[in-house]
Amino acid sequence: MELTEENFDETVKTGVAVVDFWAPWCGPCRMMGAILDEKIAPQAEGVKIGKVNIDDQPGLAASFEVQSIPMILILKDGEVVNEFMGVTSPGDILGAIEAAKA
Repeated sequence: MELTEENFDETVKTGVAVVDFWAPWCGPCRMMGAILDEKIAPQAEGVKIGKVNIDDQPGLAASFEVQSIPMILILKDGEVVNEFMGVTSPGDILGAIEAAKA
């Protein structure tokens, strides 16, 4: 799901969400995108997974102080509960998702 300033708050305000801040020109971002699509999404039942293209949504990236990409945020009910910088293992992300669900 592509997240924008218009739909971000509504999308993440309830439940657990994984938000990937990325850019199309970023090689590690493409690697992280594949991990999210192939490893995380199939195992993250009931979790919203969204992507924020920082080139298209600089205000949203600035509001979360994104200074390096890829950056993954785990949110619960709209609040950041965990974050990961760079390419991150599926196990670490799935663990953070489970912790947020608890």
